[in-house]
Amino acid sequence: MSTANSKTRKAVAKRFKLTATGKIMRAHARRRHLLECKSAKRKRRLAKGIVVHNSDVSRVKRSLPFAFG
Repeated sequence: MSTANSKTRKAVAKRFKLTATGKIMRAHARRRHLLECKSAKRKRRLAKGIVVHNSDVSRVKRSLPFAFG
């Protein structure tokens, strides 16, 4: 009998990064296209990363089993 292997979801691994303090960072949405109508201030704000909300952390952790050893 074979046991189930833990596998990293590569789509999630590409979208989220782990900080040194253990927080999960992600990129803002709405900064890929249609940028002419957005102000420079808004585009600068969207360029920065943001910490994943507490309610979503457990789902990301399940998808990245080796990131949280």
